[in-house]
Amino acid sequence: MHGFPDTLHLYDRLLPWLSPPRRVVTFDFLGWGTSEKPAGYPYTAANQVGDIDAVIEQLHLQQVVLVAHDASGPPAIDWALAHADRVAALVLLNTYYGAMPALRPPEAILLFSTPLVRNVARAVSKAFHNWLFRKMYWWQVGRFMREAPDREEFLPLLYQQFAATPSTQPAFFRLNEDLLFTVRDRTKRIPQMNAFRPPVRIIFGASDPYLNVGVARRFHELFPTSELFLLPGAYHYVQIDEPEQVAHLLLSTPLAHEA
Repeated sequence: MHGFPDTLHLYDRLLPWLSPPRRVVTFDFLGWGTSEKPAGYPYTAANQVGDIDAVIEQLHLQQVVLVAHDASGPPAIDWALAHADRVAALVLLNTYYGAMPALRPPEAILLFSTPLVRNVARAVSKAFHNWLFRKMYWWQVGRFMREAPDREEFLPLLYQQFAATPSTQPAFFRLNEDLLFTVRDRTKRIPQMNAFRPPVRIIFGASDPYLNVGVARRFHELFPTSELFLLPGAYHYVQIDEPEQVAHLLLSTPLAHEA
């Protein structure tokens, strides 16, 4: 599952390493990528749980390995906590959930999620036909990848949803607006995380300055069944920087029904 600024294409480098031998399902959350973008829809983490549930039910999936990255952490973990009997494993890639001392939002996310400031930021960023928004996107998301050729390939691909009509901008702005509430609210669910028993594998790019090694280690403390893997030199988009290593760790993840 994808996060704030991206789409299912985030997994383009990873998929060839996974399928076969696994059946892999990727999708765009409502409001992102090629999914529908209903005007006025409340794009929140809570409603994204419903998106996950809809995909799982529509495809008649029974035991699932949930792979969350960035903003898909809250809905994926929410779904896992509510349906632990159907979770074969939970995999966390440079993501977040509740408040953590080491958590540092990317600069653009901080700008668009901070009350009052975000109202000005939205208006200014959309001026001159979104020129400033596009420049900010290129700068911020460019920092999520290690290699220049990857930036050249993926920045236009991931940004095209914002240039499209209808645009992903309303979903992006609304999910940012929901961010602080989501982090505060999910902090209350630590007891549920402590009681979660399906396998959890934490795979973080160790060079991500935002959702960083401190966040990874805190997840490792909160999930008693978790295993922690830090990939040196990989940035926020760990699945782009190190697809083969991530695939190996995904495919070797213990599954609940094998226990």
